[in-house]
Amino acid sequence: MNSKKYNNIKLAIGISETFLIFILIFLFLYSGYSRKLSDFLYSYSGSDYIVLILFIIIISAAASIILFPLNFYSSYFLEHKYNLSNQTLLKYFAESIKSTLVSVSIGVPILLLFYFILKEFGDYWWLVFASAMFFISVILSQIFPVLIFPIFYKVKPIEDEELKERIKNLAKDAGLKVQDVYSFNMSKNTKKANAAFTGLGKTKRIILGDTLLSSYSKDEIETVIAHELGHYKKKHIIKNIIFGTVNSFAMFFVISVLYKISLSWFGFTVITEIAAFPLLTLWAMLIGLIQTPISNLLSRKFEYEADQYAIEYTRKPLSFIQTLNKLTEQNLGDKEPHPFVEWFFYSHPSIKKRISAIENYSKEKMILENKQLQEQMS
Repeated sequence: MNSKKYNNIKLAIGISETFLIFILIFLFLYSGYSRKLSDFLYSYSGSDYIVLILFIIIISAAASIILFPLNFYSSYFLEHKYNLSNQTLLKYFAESIKSTLVSVSIGVPILLLFYFILKEFGDYWWLVFASAMFFISVILSQIFPVLIFPIFYKVKPIEDEELKERIKNLAKDAGLKVQDVYSFNMSKNTKKANAAFTGLGKTKRIILGDTLLSSYSKDEIETVIAHELGHYKKKHIIKNIIFGTVNSFAMFFVISVLYKISLSWFGFTVITEIAAFPLLTLWAMLIGLIQTPISNLLSRKFEYEADQYAIEYTRKPLSFIQTLNKLTEQNLGDKEPHPFVEWFFYSHPSIKKRISAIENYSKEKMILENKQLQEQMS
């Protein structure tokens, strides 16, 4: 039961990290060190924005150092222990540095924008910032496949013309125009396999991991792509954008109210105090705890619908089931997680439930088609 042990360890580490971060932030505020750090930085610079950047950099660096043992164990040691990683230690740190630089280049402008909005719009900051984040997320979705993703992987059109044509036909029937189908060198980091549908507008792309291309038949890959296109056909992307936008506005509104109410608990007086900003993170974490199972419930519903589309269009339920089993084994997924763990943490239904749903749907569809055929013949 390596898969169950592996997933339980990953889950335990994830929960531990979250709990540790929450406690550390709370103690940082409660002890007064947040204010002391802010005052220290202001003694060297009178610029709010410079102090803000330095404040976040110092806190982030401290958190990274404290959490490094857990992160390293989870993302490097454990992956090698279960024979899932192809990374050398040097490549691991190189990828981590690249990820940090990309995060900083995106995060710092957003952080400065947030502080500007907070100062300019006061109690209505949540409305303006949520609106800004909507547009930023749309822009990031468009540039991700062409600017950000290639920083981490080599992306190129797939060479198998027959498979490419199959995938293009799948996309065409789903109402999606695809210029090309791409592969990326997923194997440079992991032995796991995956495929995805990324981008918005003209940057929409279907990308396949080279680990998928090398280990799966054309029929199996076709069912994976059909599933991904099912999300597009069933308008899950649009629904997720709507849900995410409403959720974002609601979340920022609740955070703004709770943040203002709780300022005095730690000796703060105004919402623009940089030393008080860790309090925003605490509320975001608590609200996220409530939102997670709700978001995952909707996501699992969409996964079932995409599965149905895949078997409706390809008419290859056995190939799809075989693919799901192979992917689960290759990625060391837990086929039957604890019901609470699945309900709270899983954005996808367990493979056991997905396969059961596929089998039931296929039987129902076969019975319906046979009934219709008999009616036509009678």
